[in-house]
Amino acid sequence: MSSHQGNKGSNRARRLAALVRKETYQVIRDPSSILIAFVLPLILLFLFGYGVSLDANRTRIGVAVEVMTPLTQDLAASFAGSRYFEVRQGRDRREFEDALVVGDVRGIVVIPATFATDFAAHNNPQVQVIVDGTDPNTANFVQSYAQGVVATWMRQRASETPRETAGITVEQRFWFNPELTSRFFLVPGSIAIVMTLIGTLLTALVVAREWERGTMEAMMATPVTALELLAGKIIPYFILAMASMTLCVLVAVFLFGVPFRGSLVALYAISAAFLLPALGQGLLISAATKNQFLASQLALLSAFLPAFLLSGFLFEIGSMPVIIQWISLIVPARYLIPSLQTVFLAGDIWPLFLKNIAILLLAGLVFLGLAARSTVKRLA
Repeated sequence: MSSHQGNKGSNRARRLAALVRKETYQVIRDPSSILIAFVLPLILLFLFGYGVSLDANRTRIGVAVEVMTPLTQDLAASFAGSRYFEVRQGRDRREFEDALVVGDVRGIVVIPATFATDFAAHNNPQVQVIVDGTDPNTANFVQSYAQGVVATWMRQRASETPRETAGITVEQRFWFNPELTSRFFLVPGSIAIVMTLIGTLLTALVVAREWERGTMEAMMATPVTALELLAGKIIPYFILAMASMTLCVLVAVFLFGVPFRGSLVALYAISAAFLLPALGQGLLISAATKNQFLASQLALLSAFLPAFLLSGFLFEIGSMPVIIQWISLIVPARYLIPSLQTVFLAGDIWPLFLKNIAILLLAGLVFLGLAARSTVKRLA
């Protein structure tokens, strides 16, 4: 009995290896696959390697008032009353540092303990603004409007009590991206777009073409099972996507000079987790449509455009309408892009990575399960 089971397992392994080889040869012989996997990513990297300026409308910040006085409370109230900021107030900047690291707030305004006494003594009181530099557009937004809030408050105080006209120095610090270089933010995000193209669009196109030509049905005349067939499709495109991602990372670091402060373990773990739902979605689309044109349109609408528009890549999710923010929760790229930006610019923040990896793995199981079920039904 054990010998029979061993032979059965060996046969499955040989069939799977043969399927992987067949799919690999097909990828190599297909110019469109090479174009999408290696040429298009380079074009996208060059396009997004240079700045795209988009302003946020309302940004979350933390306001740390170290000593509560009528003066400091009045300044903090000016930040809370600004239509450009959503304010969380505290007593110490350390209360907001973890939130800044994971992106829950985009800046920290620190009103120091000496502010009131320095202001009363006309001793150049200071307000510190710490900004998340991984997103240069939002960082510039926070910096500019924080200065504007302080300047407006100062003018109001000067009109009420002309003798209290001491100047205030606002000191900015940009974490993770001190020079606010736009490509440091955009290039890691564009890698997620590239992986979406390969994982979903390319897979959907190629497999739909096989459905059109009857190759999939012909394959089922062999002892190959539907699950083995899906695995044979997934493995080559998984390797292809990881190779394309590696090329993009090398170009980002050595050509564009994007810093890479995390580890390769984190980078590949995040990327591998993202590819499961991406590949599963591509297989599901191909099985549902069996047509290259329909598969390409559906892949663009359900994968590429959401990854481009609803993932936080170009538009701040917090500035979107609430209903759109809820919709963005089902976009896998939403969980990949902040992880890639973090691993490049901030380093290994495993609490953020593990949460996003878990969500991506769950989404992958759902998509792969639906793809397997749809394929079996179609073949039946």
